[in-house]
Amino acid sequence: MLADLTAGKLLTTPSRLLKLVLPLTTNDHNDDRKDIAPLALLVHPQQPLSYLERLIQAELPTMTNEKGETRVPGISFRAMEAKDDEIKPKNQTPEEQEKGEKKGSLGDGGVQSYSGAGREGTGKDEGEFVRWSASTEIGDFIRDAARAKEFEVEIEGSPKTIQVAVPSFNDRTYYLRQRLRRTARQIAELAKIKQECDAAAHRSGQRIAMGGCGLLIGYWYLVYRLTFETDLGWDVMEPVTYLVGLSTLIGGYLWFLYHNREVSYRSALNLTVSRRQSRLYELKGFDIRRWEALIEEGNAIRKEIKAVAAEYDVQWDESKDEHDEAVVEALRKERKNGNKGKSKDDDEEDD
Repeated sequence: MLADLTAGKLLTTPSRLLKLVLPLTTNDHNDDRKDIAPLALLVHPQQPLSYLERLIQAELPTMTNEKGETRVPGISFRAMEAKDDEIKPKNQTPEEQEKGEKKGSLGDGGVQSYSGAGREGTGKDEGEFVRWSASTEIGDFIRDAARAKEFEVEIEGSPKTIQVAVPSFNDRTYYLRQRLRRTARQIAELAKIKQECDAAAHRSGQRIAMGGCGLLIGYWYLVYRLTFETDLGWDVMEPVTYLVGLSTLIGGYLWFLYHNREVSYRSALNLTVSRRQSRLYELKGFDIRRWEALIEEGNAIRKEIKAVAAEYDVQWDESKDEHDEAVVEALRKERKNGNKGKSKDDDEEDD
């Protein structure tokens, strides 16, 4: 039972739907209506107000007009229009001030002020309630109504309007931020293992590169000794060095062809490091598929929260929900790689 018979609630759900709780009103004018039960309705933000209107009408008793005809009562949704929605110059003449006061909150135009704080807003709301078209999407209506702490649902024949508290940005994104925090904790646990494996793999790749450099120096020294300090001389060593160099070149080219890699030192180093990473991941029990799924889920949730933040025109500090800097960096890296891949695909389509 709602504490206030004329107060409603608009709640968020884990399924991203909105739960509207309203006290059912009757046609009598008895102030002590103990038989009123809260009505819960699940709606999607992209559904129009007319859909919500029909849901409420289905739960209300019909009305009888003077001709004895029965019909369902009409439903109106009203949100507050702030007085400062019109941009006015700071220094106004008395005539302009008087004209502005007479004109009220509905000016000739301008840019609307916006906070999006909803029920968490501070201060007193000033303005008049404006009826909204039934074709408006519920999400758009709530976004505009969030400039005040509540909106009104007016039922024809009811002595009072139902005031519904507007959910704030924190309310709308509560379950999304909870999911992001759980996902971030899992990513943080895996990130520690991944960082250790990646660091070890890069060190191994560097050791292999230094070993290759040592082999080249040893080969040069061996050719020098055999050429100038033995009886073999340059006549023998010249074709030997030629054949060894040519064989190395052919073998390296065939190796790059077999592994389908670009002929470069970076490609060879990346292949060596990635193989070492795979071995270390298996040894440490790091599931790369689970890691990729968590990163994808984290970015998807972050995108949804960003969309709601844009609707409410608020700045969301994602570091508070992602907690660990390693999580923030991992999500950013994946978004960056995704954008690069998308740009590359677009370029190929243009070609």
